[in-house]
Amino acid sequence: MSLSSCCVTGFRWDGTPKGHETTLADKKAYVTGTNKDAAVLIVHDIFGWTLNNTRLLADHYAEEADVTVYLPDFFAGEIVTPDHLFGSGDHASTGPLDVGAFIGRHGKDIRQPEIFACAAALKKDLGYKKVGAIGFCYGGWAVFRLGAKGNNLVDCISTAHPSLLEKAEIDAVGCPTQLLAPEEDPTYTPELKEYSLKVLPTLNIDYDYQYFAGLTHGFATRGDTENPTQKKGLERAKNAAVSWFREYLH
Repeated sequence: MSLSSCCVTGFRWDGTPKGHETTLADKKAYVTGTNKDAAVLIVHDIFGWTLNNTRLLADHYAEEADVTVYLPDFFAGEIVTPDHLFGSGDHASTGPLDVGAFIGRHGKDIRQPEIFACAAALKKDLGYKKVGAIGFCYGGWAVFRLGAKGNNLVDCISTAHPSLLEKAEIDAVGCPTQLLAPEEDPTYTPELKEYSLKVLPTLNIDYDYQYFAGLTHGFATRGDTENPTQKKGLERAKNAAVSWFREYLH
C-alpha cells in the first residue's frame, strides 16, 4: 500500500476560487455553492485542502451540478506546497517530500474517523438530503469506504486515479460508484482496473467506469491546461463527475 512519486507532480491552474473558508466537523474546510439540499464532500489528494486546482474544481461542481461542495483539511494542518508539483522548487527549508513518512502520518486508521465525521455532519448537522463524495489520489480509498454497504453516509461516490485502494474496499461498496481511470497509473494498476471491472457488475449498484487513454495519474486535478490532450481529459473528467452528481443527488 503506497503512493508513488507521480502523486506529487503536475501543473498549477490559474483562477481565483469563489468560495470561502469555514469549518465542518471541527475541520477547516473550503465551501462553495448555495444548494441547501445536496452536498458533495471532496477528499483531497496529497496537496490537501488549499490546492488552488481542487478549489477551482469544487467551484465547477457547485455551479454545474447545483450542489454545495465542502473540501475539508484531512491532513491536520500539514500542507504539501505546490512547489512539489514541479518535482523541484525550493525545498531547502523542508527538503524533498518523503511520501512514505507522509502517508504514515495520515494513514487510513488515523484519517478515516475524521472523513466519516465530515460526511455524517453534512446530513445530521447541516441537513442535506443527499450527499455525494469524490476522492482524488489519496482520497480514492476514502470514498470507497464512505460508500461501503451499511454505512449510509453518502448517496454516490466518484474517484479519479485512486491511490491506496484495496480489493476488499471495492468488494464492499454499496452505492452508485464512478471510476475515472487514466491509462498510466502506478497506483490504480492494470490489476486493480481489471478487478474493478470484474466486481462492480456483481454488486447490484449503478456504476460508471471511464477510461482516459494517453493520460496519467493526477490528470483530473493536476493536468496541464496548455496540453490539448490533458486539457480535454481533465474537462471530460470534470463533466463526468458533474453529470454523476446531477444524476444521483437531485
